[in-house]
This record gives sequence, structure tokens and C-alpha cells, in this order.
Amino acid sequence: MTVELTTLKNGLRIVSERMDGLQSASIGVWVTAGGRNERIEQNGVAHFLEHMAFKGTKTRSALQIAEAIEDVGGYINAYTSREVTAYYARVLENDTKLALDVIADILRNPVFDEREIETERHVILQEIGQALDTPDDVIFDWLQERAYQKQPLGRTILGEEANVRGFGKGDLETFVDEHYGPEQLIISAAGSVDHEALVSQAEALFGDMGSRKAAGPETARFTGGEIRREKQLEQAHFALAFEGPGYRDPGFYTSQIYSIALGGGMSSRLFQEIREKRGLCYTIFAQSGAYEDTGLMTVYAGTSGDELADLAHLTIDEMKRAAEDMSPEEIARARAQMKAGLLMGLESSSSRAERMARMVQIWGKVPPIEDTVAKIDNVTTGDVRLFAEQMAASAPAALALYGPVGKAPDLAALQARRAA
Repeated sequence: MTVELTTLKNGLRIVSERMDGLQSASIGVWVTAGGRNERIEQNGVAHFLEHMAFKGTKTRSALQIAEAIEDVGGYINAYTSREVTAYYARVLENDTKLALDVIADILRNPVFDEREIETERHVILQEIGQALDTPDDVIFDWLQERAYQKQPLGRTILGEEANVRGFGKGDLETFVDEHYGPEQLIISAAGSVDHEALVSQAEALFGDMGSRKAAGPETARFTGGEIRREKQLEQAHFALAFEGPGYRDPGFYTSQIYSIALGGGMSSRLFQEIREKRGLCYTIFAQSGAYEDTGLMTVYAGTSGDELADLAHLTIDEMKRAAEDMSPEEIARARAQMKAGLLMGLESSSSRAERMARMVQIWGKVPPIEDTVAKIDNVTTGDVRLFAEQMAASAPAALALYGPVGKAPDLAALQARRAA
């Protein structure tokens, strides 16, 4: 299996990997713009635009878009994140040309019908309401907002309700004009695909697009802070974040391995100490996420209001202890989990297509998987202990609490415990 990458004269990139033995393919267009590319008055428009993708073009109605893919047994969808918007499909090998044609039609010929805008406005408002009713979802939005206050990276992807109520056709067209130029588009495909055929079709579908250099996102500044919202819920929700490395930072793999060892599985420190030994919660985990210029190492747990203080204090204590005695065996286990997750995911054509698009966005190329595995293997116990010390003692922090949280310690108290 060989990755092939071609750049058209206008800057649009096509990356593909043929996976022998497959009779299907995953193909999509990844746009290197998401929530953090929005101005404050645009917050939510990238996600609204994604919703409008399947609502009709100049050549296909909404029903015809769905039927075109489903008539051949395929699947089509889209998603919006803070740094990317993706439109993708999975089809049988003989239908990849059709899939790319439909996706290109969606991107290049949207009509943004006013009636459909009103329908999707209502759907998105329902989605916002559903998120607010899901504590273990909304708490991460609040945590993000505290970590990056008054910045695009701190705003919710769904957008503020007032913004969503006000968006019209012009707002959608403006965002497309600003961020959907050929330099921001990456066609990625994996499975039973032919690269030269993809390039030829991409040239026909997108080759006439004029260059449109887009402004980059605002540089992120981790501010930290606390948000506490009391509500009568069965569980108190606790989310604690620390500033970590971005995905281009040499410490990226160290942060990933640290978070796995700290709270990434049933053998992790937080799970064993807080859930298994003390029974203080049902769910607790740690994870590291990264953006272009910053990252978050996050701990989340749900517990009773009466036990939240103990859980919060133990979390800090376990982080401090990890800096002192994280063992080579724990690091080896975390490395194995990380490599297994990476390699198992690459057995899916969808995962491969998505990974290639992100690698091209980040690095301008797709590094060999062996290089990534080598970087994971090169992380030492000393690297992880040093990173653990930074997380436990000096990394800026943000805290989000939701539910019966009246007895929970505030961020200042947790900071004092870190320093003790």
C-alpha cells in the first residue's frame, strides 16, 4: 500500500492509498476551516454550512443527493470540528466517481434555499438544546471556553443560539468565499481507488477554481479559569484541563502516552485508584487533544456531589504521584495501547482517508506509519515523568463543574494542592 499525493495548479491537493483486497472505498473532501476560523459574529456558521450540504444544489435536490448515494448502497455524511469541515462517503469500488461527483456538486453548486435554511435552523436549535441537556457533552464546551476565553478556539462549534437564529444565505456564502478556496480543499480516498483517475476527475471538477488565499486562524492563548453551574442532577460532572502541546510540538507523543497511562484505560492510574479501589465514580478518564498551536490534557469524571471533593483531590494527588514514580512498565503499556489504536484504526478505509487528510493539512505530506510508530517508541520514561511534572505543578489549568457541585473545591484550591 502506497500513499500518493498530487497538487493541482490551483493548490487543491489529492491524496490516496490503495488498500488491496477491498471492494469498497472511502472518499471525501476535507476543508481546512472549522469553528476557529469564524469571526465572533460568524460563530456557528461553519456547522450551519455543513448542515446545508445535503439540502440541494443547482443540479440535484436534497432527495436526489441522498438517492444518488443510497441507490448504490453507499453512505454519505459530514462533520464540523474546530479546525476542519469534512464531507465524505463510503461506496463500492465502481461508485467512487459518483461519490466524488456528488461531493463536488455539494461544495461547488449549493443553492442555500431559504426554506431549507429555515428547516435546518430549527434542526440546529434542537441540536443545541439537546447538547445542553447532555451534561457530559456540554461540560467540554464550557471547559473549552474557560481554557480559551474570548477567542475563536474557545467558542462552541454549534454556535450561540442568537447567531443561529440570525444566519441567512449571505452569511453562508461569505464563509464559503472566505474559506473554501482550492488551497483549503483536500480530496482524500482510501480503499479500492485509482489515484490517476482521482486526479483526472478532480481536475475536471475543481481545476477551474481560482486561487483564494485564506487568512489563518487567530493564534490561541490558553487563559485558564473556572466555570461552575449548579443544577439538580443525579451526577456531578467534573472536567479539568491543562495546557498541552499542539500537534506539531515535539512533546505531542509524550502527552498522548502520559494521558493513556494516567487515565486511558482500565489499568490506568486514575481508573484503578479512584474507581476500582475507592468506588468514587463509574466513569473517569484522561485524554490529550491537540490543535495547530496548542493542546489540552483533560481529565473527566462523573460522581455524586458528596464525593466530588474527594475525587478532585485524588486526581491532583495521582497526577503528582505520576511525576515521581511513573514506571517503565506503565509507559510500555501506554505505548502499546497507542500503537494498537493507531494500527487497528488503519484497517478501516474511512480512518485511513481521514488520517491522510489530517496529515496533509498538518505536514503537507503523509509521513510513513513506521515514522509515527518510531516516534511513539522513542518516548522514554524520563520524558513522561518530566511531562507529568509539568502537568502536576506548572501547566496552566481550567476547570468546569456541572450539577450538584456546591461542595466541590474551586480552581484556586486545586492549584494550591498542586503546589503543596
